[in-house]
Parts: sequence; structure tokens; C-alpha cells
Amino acid sequence: MDCFGRLDRTLNTTLKGYILKQILTLLIFCLLFSPHAISGPRSSTANTTIPQASPTLEAPVPSDYPAIEVTPSNPNTAATPGLPEQPAPPADSATVLPVEPGTPTVPEAPVIPEAGAAKSVIPNNAIEINTLSDYQLAPGDSLTISVWKEEGLQEQQYLISPDGTIIFPLVGTVLATGKTITELKDQLATKLADFISDPSVTVKLQNNQGNSFFVIGKVNKPGQIFSSRKIDVLQALSLAGGLTVFADADSISVLRRVGNETKVFPFDYSDVIQGEELQQNIMLEPGDTVTVP
Repeated sequence: MDCFGRLDRTLNTTLKGYILKQILTLLIFCLLFSPHAISGPRSSTANTTIPQASPTLEAPVPSDYPAIEVTPSNPNTAATPGLPEQPAPPADSATVLPVEPGTPTVPEAPVIPEAGAAKSVIPNNAIEINTLSDYQLAPGDSLTISVWKEEGLQEQQYLISPDGTIIFPLVGTVLATGKTITELKDQLATKLADFISDPSVTVKLQNNQGNSFFVIGKVNKPGQIFSSRKIDVLQALSLAGGLTVFADADSISVLRRVGNETKVFPFDYSDVIQGEELQQNIMLEPGDTVTVP
């Protein structure tokens, strides 16, 4: 028992010494390697780091190189060293660039008149007047005829009959087909002079349904064509939209009924558009039919 008690006391003493040694070692380690010991005391004032500019590399200039003094003429324009100073153009002058010979010029833009400026206006009826002066009346045309100071002969409507005539009061049957408006007015005034002293007659064309032609066959817009003036075969084909790709341009013909007969006029499209056989491009009469095979 004494032996065991002595051994127990020895172990307790050894263990206590080992534990105390470890505690002292840990304290020494903490004192030596603490953050305060490593970084040292901090200053109360923060350090301010000012970045320094990078050094500028300058090329050496030879001593014998002449110095050039540049004085810009315009403070808003940077001057180029070594070049002579050029005077600035006036503010209200236009810059003119040299044009090489043979260079095509661009046409100037049209000037738009300001508001309130005088404008030249072309009357809308100028074309109608010039057209109607040469227009020959045909069956189916509608006319308005008036005689000045005659109450019963004011704004009378007349339709030219298929035989080309109209029936007018006091005068009777008057042939109108093939006459211009001026010719018909003079004819009526001459006939009315037997009944009215110095008659003044006015004739107006209301519509020209009688001056029509027909284009059939291989055209883009076949059908009936109305015109306020006389047209030729080439113009009629143009109004019909032109020929199709399958049309036989060399075998076109114009059919015209004269009395009980039908006349045929050949038309070679290829020759006419090349300026040849122009006599084939005849003027069409009301009721003519252009056939395009």
C-alpha cells in the first residue's frame, strides 16, 4: 500500500509539473508572437500616399535646328508648324472649290418662293381649250347649246345621233359629225340668222363618249378607249398598256367600217418604232378597231 501511495504522489507531482510547463510555454508564445508585437504601434494619423506622375520622355533637339515661331490667326483653329499662315475666309463668303475639266456639274436646286410671293399660275383649262379647238365631233357626243337673249334656247342638251346629226329648233336637222365646236357654232348662227337678228350661239361639249376606239388582242389593257382628240395607232396602243410578250408586233391591223364595207389598214409595229413605214401610223377615226394577234 505504501508503494502504491508513493507512486501516486510521484505521478501527481510529475503531471502537475508538465501542465505548468505547458502553460508557461503558451504564455511566452502569445507574448512573443502577438499582432501588436509584429506590426508595432500604429500612428494616430493615417498615412496619405500621393501618386507620382510618370516621367516624360523628351527627344533631344539638335542645337543647330532652327526655331519656328507659330502665331495662330484664329484662336479656335490649331496652327500647323512649318506651314505658312492662310487668311480665314469672310463669314458671309461661299467657299469655291476648283473643278477639273470634264467633271459633270450638279444642277442647282429649284428656288422655293417664300410665303406671300407672287406665283405664276397656269390656268387649268389651257390644255382643254387647245384640245377642244381641234376636236371633231362624233356620234355619241353630248352638247349644250344656248342662244343669247332667247328664253326657249337656253342650256339645251343635245346628243349626236348615230347618223351624226342633231335636231335644233327653228333650224331642223344639222350635221355635226366631223365638225369642230367652232364650225358647228358658226353653222347654227348662219341658219338662225333667218329667224333671229344677229344670233349669238354658244356650244359646249359635255362629254366625248362618241370619240372612242377599240383595241383588242394581246395588249395589257384591251377594251374601249375614249379620247378628247384624234390619236394615231401608236398612241392607241400606248393607252392600251402596250403589247404583251406573246404579241405578233408585225401583224397588227386597223379595221374601219365605211358604209357597208370594212377597210383593213396594216400596221408593222417594229418598223414604225424604228422610224420606218411611218405612213402606216394612221390617225384613227371614231369606231376604229385595232387588232393585235
